[in-house]
Amino acid sequence: MEIRDDILDDRERIGFRLRELYHSHGFSRYRMGKFEEYDLYSRNKDFLLSDGVITFTDTNGRLMALKPDVTLSIVKNIRDRGEGLEKLYYCENVYRVSEGADGFREETQVGIECMGRIGKRTIGEVLEMAAESLGALDEKWVLEVSHLDLLSAMVDGVALDGDMRDRILRCAGEKNPHGISEICREAGLRAGAEEALLTLLSVYGPPRQVMPAVRKLAEENGCGAYARELGEIVAAFAGTDAADKIWIDFSATGDPKYYNGIAFKGFIEGIPDPVLSGGQYDALMRRMHRKDRAVGFAVFLNRLDGLAEAYPASGESVSRAQSSGSEPLGRKEKEAGDE
Repeated sequence: MEIRDDILDDRERIGFRLRELYHSHGFSRYRMGKFEEYDLYSRNKDFLLSDGVITFTDTNGRLMALKPDVTLSIVKNIRDRGEGLEKLYYCENVYRVSEGADGFREETQVGIECMGRIGKRTIGEVLEMAAESLGALDEKWVLEVSHLDLLSAMVDGVALDGDMRDRILRCAGEKNPHGISEICREAGLRAGAEEALLTLLSVYGPPRQVMPAVRKLAEENGCGAYARELGEIVAAFAGTDAADKIWIDFSATGDPKYYNGIAFKGFIEGIPDPVLSGGQYDALMRRMHRKDRAVGFAVFLNRLDGLAEAYPASGESVSRAQSSGSEPLGRKEKEAGDE
């Protein structure tokens, strides 16, 4: 049965487009129920984007939850592959309190997960899939990539304990260098102790421009292997149309209790928050007593509504979009259907 494109809204159209993309690259559809035992989320609260979880008591007395996250459910229910590789994609609704929202919201995510024997090639393929996903959303996009192990090693060079480490990483994710300097001063560190870390966090640009400086800084601070790994993975984009849309940015972080290695966030013009987020999460696998390594990402379809809000369907707003060099989400698809 052919699905008529003209009866789909933007979010549905994008969802189908991404699912088709992932299926064409050999990913299998993973389906899950709406509920999980609450214990799964209570033990991994730091991993969740939102603290709020909707709970209820099942007929057998178990405390259940409407799932606020997809990855935790997949990790819980998929067995280790050992030398193999599990490639999954999903399109699921989650239930959480969004930042700035008053109450719970149902949100739609589309994403992929790779679990098993994960090496540089697989990580590179997932980054390429993230880039293709952003390209399917809009022409003007940027994928910001970092290496969490490199950042963590630099933070460990100044942090005196775990609490200080967490505070510095939080400031790094918020792009707050002054906060990092203040934390170091409060801890009584010598003046300039955080200089190398702040230099790393100031790096922002395409790999061909900034990777030489990253490698030099990492070598000087005893973590050159991480910089080399980052350089090898992003080098796959050299000479492609996406080369200037892949940017190194060490504020693309994640909680090191769960994440490691390559981390990334995707942005499209007109929306301030990332519409895509992902990375390696071997540490989460260990916490859940899994031997496999893992990497993946999610696309947050609800955040794409921001484009429609920025450029509502009117002649005036279309002119504004054209003058800014961007178009409302779904406008190009509609024009194609009108031809």
